[in-house]
Amino acid sequence: MTEDIIIQISNRIKEKRKAKGITIQELADKAEVSKGLISQIENNRTVPSLLVLINIIRALNLDLNEFFNEIDQQSQQAKVIIKQKSSYQEFEKEPAKGFQYKRILTKNVKHFPVDIVMLELKKGARRSQVVKTDAYEYKYIIKGKVEYLIDNEKYILEEGDSLFFDGRLGHKPANIGEDTAQILVVYFFLDSEK
Repeated sequence: MTEDIIIQISNRIKEKRKAKGITIQELADKAEVSKGLISQIENNRTVPSLLVLINIIRALNLDLNEFFNEIDQQSQQAKVIIKQKSSYQEFEKEPAKGFQYKRILTKNVKHFPVDIVMLELKKGARRSQVVKTDAYEYKYIIKGKVEYLIDNEKYILEEGDSLFFDGRLGHKPANIGEDTAQILVVYFFLDSEK
């Protein structure tokens, strides 16, 4: 398993769990881990150890070989990758109302996973609490006006502005504009081995 497919693995876990109608709590109980850990894994906020990953796959009653065979590794080897807008994969990163994520591309760059995402924040959308991500985060405001609270400091960003920060700092965005905000987000995941 290479680091460039970690994000695909977390997405596959979430897909399989939902397809089987298993709640996060039920999966956590079967895999003997916390509900919070399952949620963080599924939402690309942490990388599971190999033992935890195997326990989760077994708790989902999946064959290990089939699970990993379904992970698309071919796109990781391509020299040129084109993604049509229609192929962006919508996913839920958190239960915050008004947040719509679409994954554009996940790629390994110099042995580090990079996840490129389009985030739409509906008018008035905001998180109720701060989150932390094991990644450096780059945000580019395509449209709208967004307030970011990072490590208890507020930053106001408008169309064309960008932001780069260590996602391990507590952070949360809020759409403070009059319309839906669009943000291009790039996560540079940290090496979990160090």
